[in-house]
Parts: sequence; structure tokens; C-alpha cells
Amino acid sequence: MASSDSKHSSDLKVEDVEKHDALNPALDAHYDPVFVTKTLRLIDWRMLPLLGLLYAIALIDRTNLGIARTAGMEVDLKLYIGERYSIASMIYFIPYILLQIPGNIVLRWIGARSWLTICVVGWGIAQLGMGFVPTWGWLVFCRVWLGVFEAGFFPALVFIITTWYKRHEVQKRLAVFYLVSIVFGGFSSLLAFGIAFLKGKGGLNGWNWIFIIEGIFTIVLGVLTWLFVPDFPDRSRFLTEEQRKLILDRVEADRGDSVPDQMTGAKILKHLSDPMIWVMALMFMSSTMPAYAIGFFITIILRSMGYTTTMSLVLTAPPYVFAALTTFIFAVISDKTQKRALWLGVQNLICITGLVITGYTKNNGARYFGLFLVNAGASGCIPGVLAYSANNITSHTKRAVSTAVIIAAGGIGGIFATTIYRQKDFPRYLPGIWATLACQFTMLLCLCFTTYVFTKRNKAYREGKCGPLEGQPGFYHTI
Repeated sequence: MASSDSKHSSDLKVEDVEKHDALNPALDAHYDPVFVTKTLRLIDWRMLPLLGLLYAIALIDRTNLGIARTAGMEVDLKLYIGERYSIASMIYFIPYILLQIPGNIVLRWIGARSWLTICVVGWGIAQLGMGFVPTWGWLVFCRVWLGVFEAGFFPALVFIITTWYKRHEVQKRLAVFYLVSIVFGGFSSLLAFGIAFLKGKGGLNGWNWIFIIEGIFTIVLGVLTWLFVPDFPDRSRFLTEEQRKLILDRVEADRGDSVPDQMTGAKILKHLSDPMIWVMALMFMSSTMPAYAIGFFITIILRSMGYTTTMSLVLTAPPYVFAALTTFIFAVISDKTQKRALWLGVQNLICITGLVITGYTKNNGARYFGLFLVNAGASGCIPGVLAYSANNITSHTKRAVSTAVIIAAGGIGGIFATTIYRQKDFPRYLPGIWATLACQFTMLLCLCFTTYVFTKRNKAYREGKCGPLEGQPGFYHTI
């Protein structure tokens, strides 16, 4: 039997895995392998491209302030006064953080299609409104509403994806979904550059048109969301009953939570008391912080190297293409080896190397190469941490709570990124580099801690010294 069909993590002895597989054959064995593959491919194509595109637009809409700033918004709205730009960037994350858990509760209540449509259309309207703001204060107002509607979106996507697949199939899917957003995010600067040439049309500046066109496109995607987005496996309508049974059987055999459990206040408090959720959240914050910093400041950093505005926008794309490639490679390796912490640590070291090069070398070519490494290391850790967390929990309620908490922590990483790369530290932003390095070393310490704890728990359960892990007999933590 393939080890990916076992509930055991990769730290188990071979004889333990073989013994378990002999007693508990994977339910895939009861289905035609061609049927299994065909069903999974159907789900992949129905789910990942659309959800990836939606997240790409969400990421572009939340981080396009940097591009709009270079297209005239800084002068028109007087963002050069004090820390106005950092405040406008940061204010989005306050509702984004606070509304994560309520969003996932509403998701299960009204269903994925309705909830995601509300989120997408809502933030599209907020984005469209940003194209008509006359002052800095109205920009901040629209950014708050952007945060309100995007708060329920990303955790809902991750929650939905992780309910469809077995544990060691998840990271590749999250990586493909995130890969789409990385590529679109990288080329969004070129798109915005082209849109900025509409300057003067309708009496509006180039930055106004960036928000207007992207807002209209987002609203159109909201309609497509209503028409095509898949729901949870037990509710989806695009599968046959036999295909639905296959998916639910595979999830049940893998981790025993194919049937959703009822969300209650007591369960929320119980799940929030699990310290490992907060460790995962700290790791996710450490990963998103450099990713957001690149999104908000890469064009500004490139301009600090002496490049023109046009060349800065053009040079923004290649680091994102490289990050998309490395993110997928590490996801495949991680799923193949069934190891999470090891490969997350490697990507941390890549990010650290890039930060040092960008912060301390004087050659512009070397500093630009450092941005490739920073973006690759940070971007790969985002789906990696989400997969690491999803692999080590059971039950829909805990998945909903943990996903919301972890992604909320990512919002804190966004606040961190927008406030430590200060205008007065231009052009090298060394305090921001130091803070980002501190986050990466913090994550390395967290990975050492989770590896130690999960290994110890697996050993204790294997030797009969404790009860079932996560309350699920046969469940072992993924290291």
C-alpha cells in the first residue's frame, strides 16, 4: 500500500505502517483507480482555477496601493504627509483580523456559494469606490470595507479546499491555488501600468482608473462565483452520488471527519485553547509579513535602486514568476515525502538569505536577486503552513476555527509589514529588514517546537502511553 493512504505520518517505522495498512486498507482500494483519478481531476479543475483566480484578484485589490501610489495617488491625496500611506495600507487589516472566525461560522451556515459571492461582490464595490475618493480620509474608509468583505474570503477558501482531499494531497492543491495568485499578482503591476495610461479620460487620473477597472472586474467575478463555485463535499451538486461517496469515504479513512460536526460556543473555546493553533498562527504571521512587504513595497524598493517608475513596474513581475515555480516544487516535494516542517525550514533559510542580500549589498543587481529569494521563500511558506496545520487537526469545527485564527494572524503580519517599512528609512529600509529577519528566525524556532511536540506525541501513542491523538483512533501527526 502507498504510505499516502495511511493515517500514519512519515516518522513511523515501516513495520508499523505495513501492519496498519494490512488491517485497514485504504478505501481507494474498493474503487476503480481510473474512477478515483477521474473524480479527483474533475474536482481539481472545477475548484482550483476559479478559487485561485478569485484569491489572485483579492491579493491584487488589497496590495495595489503601491502601484496606485506611483501612478499619481500620492500627490492627489497628499499621501506624502506623515505616515498616511502606511495608515491607509494598515487600516484594512483591522476588520480583516477581527472578522475571520465569524466569517467561517457564517460560511457553514449559509453555504460556500452564497458566502463567497457576498464577499467577492462586496469587496469589488469597495474597490470600485476607491476609484472615486476625493481625499485621503475617504480612501481609508473604503479600505476598511475592503477588509470587512475580504475577511471571510481566504479562510473560507482554505477551509473548503482542505475538506475535499486527504492530508497528504492538500499542499499541492493549496500551492496550485496560491500559485495562480502569485503569477497574477506579479503581472498586476504591468496591467496597472497599462491602465494608468488612461490618465485624463473622464477627467480622472491613472490611479483612479486602476481601482475602477479592477473593481468592475471583481464584481463580474462575483457573478461567476455564484454560478460555478463548489460547495462542501456533502452539499456539492456537480458530483454524482458515487463520486460524492468516494470523496467522503477517502476523507473518513484518512482522518475521520467527513461528516461535519455541529459548531457550538463550547467547541470554539475548546479549539481556541489548543496552543498548537497559536504556534501555527505565529508561523503564518512570520510567513505573510515578508510576502506583504514585497507586495506593498517592491515597486518603491526598486525605485530606490534608481530605476524609473516604468522599469520598476516591469521588474516587479519576474520575482513573482520565480516564486510561483519554487512554491509548487516545494509543495510537490512536501506531499511526496510527507514532511512539512523540514521543507518549511528550508524555505525560511531561502528568505533569510534574500533579506540579507537585499539589505546589505550595494550592487543593484544583487539586491534585485535578493528580492527573488525573499519572495520565493515567503510565498512557499504560506501554503506550507496552511497544509501543516490542516494535516494535524480533525473535525470541521476545529478546521474552521484554526483556519480563521491562522489567517487572522496573517493579517497581523500585514499590519507589521505596512508599519515597519517606514518612509523615513528610505531607500534601504534596514529596520524593516531586521524585523522581517526576526520573524523568520521566530518561525524556525516554532518549527523546532512543533517537530519535537508532534514526534513525542506520536511516540507516546504508538507505545500505548496516551489515548488517540486529536480524539481520532489511528491518527498520527504529520511532522
